[in-house]
Amino acid sequence: MLLTKLDKAVIQFDRALQTLVPKVAKAARPSPALQHPEALLEPTEQRHAIGLMRINHTGEVCAQALYAGQATTAKLEMVRAEMEHAADEEVDHLVWCEERLYELGSRPSVLNPLFYGASFCIGAGAGMISDKLSLGFVAATEDQVCLHLDKHMAALPEQDQRSRAILEQMHIDEAKHKQMALDSGGYEFPQPVMRVMTLVSKVMTHSTYRI
Repeated sequence: MLLTKLDKAVIQFDRALQTLVPKVAKAARPSPALQHPEALLEPTEQRHAIGLMRINHTGEVCAQALYAGQATTAKLEMVRAEMEHAADEEVDHLVWCEERLYELGSRPSVLNPLFYGASFCIGAGAGMISDKLSLGFVAATEDQVCLHLDKHMAALPEQDQRSRAILEQMHIDEAKHKQMALDSGGYEFPQPVMRVMTLVSKVMTHSTYRI
């Protein structure tokens, strides 16, 4: 069925609401955290785990917006379908991180609407230029996410196996999304561009760790 511009707008508005309104999105897969019992954390350890999981949750908010923007402006139907499939898998990550934040006695970042809007514009802009650039941006973004996940898994309190299990499964999925984007013809960004993306990502991580 061919979607009109209004249909697409309604779909993306619904996706934005599901992403930004707490406890609305539903995961298709059970959280990996369920495989482990809750551990007793010292107050400083708990605050650190909260900060890391809040960063990861905001990262998933950005991923939803990025994929939504790219799917809106993608020129090839195959690319649009792949973007939407990846976004559906990312919903699991979003819900898992949100659930973990509430388990730890906290909440998502209040800056999420700002990051969602910015990421949607970036994704839509990349899609308007070309599908090759759009897919390349996905690959580069997922590469940055995997690096963050590696650091966070190493930084989590050792006994916090519930959070670690979530990040491990996220890493598997993100690496798969990166390879999907490259296999579909995505542009492989040069290192100078990747370094700029790393600097930009630090703005998100530093701001959402506590807010």
